[in-house]
Amino acid sequence: MGLRLALLCSIFVLMTRDRGNGDAGAAGPPLLQRQWLPGPDVSGAMVDHERRRGRGALSNASSRFDAARSETFDDGWEGEADLPPFKTEVRFDTTRTIIARNDSPDISFDRSINMYRGCEHGCIYCFARPTHSYLGHSAGLDFETKLYAKPEAAQLLERELANPRYSCATMALGTNTDPYQPIEREHRITRAILEVLDRTNHPVGIVTKSALITRDIDILARMAKRKLAKVAISVTTLDRKLARAMEPRASTPSKRLDAVRQLAAAGIPSGVMVAPIIPALNDSEIERILEAAKDAGATSAGYVMLRMPLEIKQLFREWLQAEFPDRAQRVIKLMQSMHGGRDYSAEFGLRQRGSGPYAAQIGQRFRLALTRLKLNTEREKLRTDLFRHPVLPGGQLPLL
Repeated sequence: MGLRLALLCSIFVLMTRDRGNGDAGAAGPPLLQRQWLPGPDVSGAMVDHERRRGRGALSNASSRFDAARSETFDDGWEGEADLPPFKTEVRFDTTRTIIARNDSPDISFDRSINMYRGCEHGCIYCFARPTHSYLGHSAGLDFETKLYAKPEAAQLLERELANPRYSCATMALGTNTDPYQPIEREHRITRAILEVLDRTNHPVGIVTKSALITRDIDILARMAKRKLAKVAISVTTLDRKLARAMEPRASTPSKRLDAVRQLAAAGIPSGVMVAPIIPALNDSEIERILEAAKDAGATSAGYVMLRMPLEIKQLFREWLQAEFPDRAQRVIKLMQSMHGGRDYSAEFGLRQRGSGPYAAQIGQRFRLALTRLKLNTEREKLRTDLFRHPVLPGGQLPLL
């Protein structure tokens, strides 16, 4: 069996246009134009299991912004075994600013830093996948393998914090892609950012599903003593097999709970995010996850329901049908029951938790568990009054 890449759906059509004085009947000579047929079909984008071993997505459809779609098909020449597996590639992003701002009313921060684009964890449900299309890549396997690092992030941050007009508020890390994904071990960009925040007494909140965060306990413990740091570890399931399928390159559930234990022992306020909760897949584990987190030393917890914007609709369906065909239909029906019959509604206040009887039941269970376990009894408020603008080389020191 041979495979080659071909562009689909391009056809040439003869077009006419009015010329000269613009009279409706005065047609000029035909012009040859290219017309692209739209459509979300990704049937030809499915990738053989051996090529995607250890990855989350099953397909690699073209970016939704691409005019053309590509498809792998059998041309009788090359064998599929001759195609290379998907390997992680890291490119450098030469962005000129590093602090991202938002004014969304349903999230608790207004600024964040994303030091990486794409994420090697490969979580099939990741709501950040569609952002890779802005780079001309697929939200599927490209998101997990074509990664971008921002090596100048710490320097850019220091420059932005040095602006006299900068007003301090908690900086969020891990809001889009994971700041402690595997390539952080080599690039150490997240650690460099923490060093800047530590020097300037700037508060930070971190969300991650990686045990690599324990590497930076030395910095985070120092900051926590000044009420400048808090951490939330994402725990989606306690089932190793399910975690491996959903989050193939993330830390195991036991490693994440151990990270909570180490962080809490170091005096760093730590919590868990049960996120995402997926109907009929991991929703039965809510109470057990919270109990395990409490035992590990967590003092807070939150949750987010599965979100399926844009390409996630197709990617998640493919994965669900392959991994859990017996319950795929039920999962989707329950998801749609929370979004007015649709796969997803992007309205503020609804996009993260949905509405309707099933969403209300999840919310009630979560609240009851929080009360029973005495979680969220006190919210850790980080300090902003200690912040000091950094002084760049050649800059003027403060007079007082």
